[in-house]
Amino acid sequence: MTNSQSFHDAGSGNSHQGGIKDVINLHLSNGDKPNRLINEKSPYLLQHAFNPVDWYPWSDLTFEKARIENKLIFLSIGYSTCYWCHVMEREVFENEKIASLMNNIFINIKVDREEHPDIDRIYMKALTSITGSGGWPMSMFLTPDLKPFYGATFIPPDARHGSPGFPDLINEIHKQWLLTPENFYNSSNKIFNFIKDNIYYKTNTVSLNENILNKAFNKIAANYDPVHKGFGDAPKFPRPMIFNYLFRYYKRFAEETSKTMALETLKEIAYGGIHDHIGGGFHRYATDNSWRIPHFEKMLYDQAQLANSYIEAFQITHNDFYLSTAIDILDFVISEMTSSEGGFFSAIDAESVIDYSNSSMKKEGAYYLWKKDEVDKILTEEESNIFCFIYNIKKNGNINRSLSAHSEFYDENIIYQLHSIEEAVVHFDSNKEKVIYILSSSKNKLASKRRERPYPHLDDKILTSWNGLMISAFSNAYKILRDEKYLIAAERSAEFVLSKMYDRKNFILFRRYRDGETKFEGGLEDYAFFIFGLIDLYEASFKIRWINLAIELTGIQINLFYDNIHHGFFDSNGNDNTILIRTKEWIDNAEPSGNSVAILNLLRLAQITNNKKWEEIENKSLYSFSNLLNKHPDAMVNMLGAIDFSITKPKQIIIVGSINDPLTNKILKLIHNHYIPNKILLLIDISEKDEYENLFPYANNYIQRDNITTVYICENFNCNLPTSDIDVIEKLLLM
Repeated sequence: MTNSQSFHDAGSGNSHQGGIKDVINLHLSNGDKPNRLINEKSPYLLQHAFNPVDWYPWSDLTFEKARIENKLIFLSIGYSTCYWCHVMEREVFENEKIASLMNNIFINIKVDREEHPDIDRIYMKALTSITGSGGWPMSMFLTPDLKPFYGATFIPPDARHGSPGFPDLINEIHKQWLLTPENFYNSSNKIFNFIKDNIYYKTNTVSLNENILNKAFNKIAANYDPVHKGFGDAPKFPRPMIFNYLFRYYKRFAEETSKTMALETLKEIAYGGIHDHIGGGFHRYATDNSWRIPHFEKMLYDQAQLANSYIEAFQITHNDFYLSTAIDILDFVISEMTSSEGGFFSAIDAESVIDYSNSSMKKEGAYYLWKKDEVDKILTEEESNIFCFIYNIKKNGNINRSLSAHSEFYDENIIYQLHSIEEAVVHFDSNKEKVIYILSSSKNKLASKRRERPYPHLDDKILTSWNGLMISAFSNAYKILRDEKYLIAAERSAEFVLSKMYDRKNFILFRRYRDGETKFEGGLEDYAFFIFGLIDLYEASFKIRWINLAIELTGIQINLFYDNIHHGFFDSNGNDNTILIRTKEWIDNAEPSGNSVAILNLLRLAQITNNKKWEEIENKSLYSFSNLLNKHPDAMVNMLGAIDFSITKPKQIIIVGSINDPLTNKILKLIHNHYIPNKILLLIDISEKDEYENLFPYANNYIQRDNITTVYICENFNCNLPTSDIDVIEKLLLM
């Protein structure tokens, strides 16, 4: 392997361990000299450890060097499974001549956006203010004081489409810097002040009521694709937070259109190529309107949020299709994205090595694409006929050339469901049970064969925030399925974060763990998402330690991030002076904003603890975003869930009894069988009554009647008569 071959250019087989280390060792055995990124743990930074670019990590020492040498900074931000980051590395950063220019002109810094969302957030706001759009790789040019004066995403090595290539661009920047450095500072100060002014906004509060919910629904509905489902045009993202909002809207207003849009889209993406029908889980997005041609990357946060959406769809419809899709996602995460210690890995790359014999040849989708003759060789004739009919597998490939930017896909097949099982029954004059059996057998055979291919790069860092989302999904699945493996998966992740990523002595939750190293103080999303997962984990397990930990971390979160002047929560704790601006994110994007989750958590916890101070913080925080909610409700769909909760009288469901009592479990099954988004659920186990008195006000008021599991259904601590009657409980739940 040559020095110019990138870190991710070797397949790791199907082993999740050792892939990155193996490539490092191969480089070193070939005599290749690493740059200083070799000392980092981030998979993204390690991918660039053998570039000829003299990369630096984000650090005070790096910035001091830039100031002493009066050098501009080139800041490259990306992540290890980013396809265009790989392309820019191969075309630009592995080019010896370009690297030499970069080393002469700049202090070059690499940042993993998944380790440093605080840094990414600031410079993404700068990039969008400069160009009107953003993305990764993010290529930012900074003055020595870290302020941006210019930015772009992917910059090619030569001039294309009227834009200069990377060498011409940086030569011109260097020339102008030597002539008029003051212009760079003037420009960077204007951009910096613009960002700052748009973060520390001052607004008049607007009433938060059903009008905002209606406005959001109308905007979402106007963007709905009635033909292919989903929202907007390609590239099309699943956007699970929209599904969750539409379900809430349906629950509040009995609006059938709202429910139908969400359910039809969930069904369509499950049929599409964005869904991995062989190995499970979902790819990042579709590059076409029909959901058939995916960008093959898989992200943990997508799996978590989509699993929750499919679980809610099942609660509403009781259609096993939605539950089986959630199971498909969760089993994939257990199999492919779980560490031996219980934490969940971050992502799986879109591209992989085509053949073990040539580690430098990679292709997007190589692990997932099939030629028909491969399928025919693996399956029996009958299996192949039925499988290829249902999944539209063709001799010359099933990808519409007019829809795909990837010419290498044209003679291959993406597995997407074109025909239903019922259609196959008619077409082959068969029966449903036989077709289902043949499909299952065929998938198992293809999955076994696929595992012989070089496995895509796995980003095996463990992030507190994304683990919190995944804990929520596994907990919610357990509530319905009562399958212990899902509760075990949720608890193992929570135990991992607690033991490896939480310094209880100093009350610090950390963001990232990898290869034995815990690093970076957590941001708002780490606290909020983990707390979110812990609340759901408590409602699944009823182990009081999880709700106590959620309460403990919420107090820390408020101390670190709450804005006592303008309200809402800052994204970072303000301890790092290299973070020039404390942002306050409000947009729910691929992940929910930290603010929306933090406010929802406070709404739920205040209902449990009756903590009036937390109620006040939640209310002031929600209203601090009211003007933005009124202007851009469809960009804040998770925050709309907080509004929905806040203007409702949530159901407080208190069960007094033993978790091991069959009646208790029958009651829990009844509760979880219904979609009740605005509720809190407590189980006061008679053996833990004293502990609940410390947690829950008026716990002494809730007692078992006649030594039988007893249920209290309350609103604002005003309760209906206690009951143990299943029919009465169901009637009260549906009121």
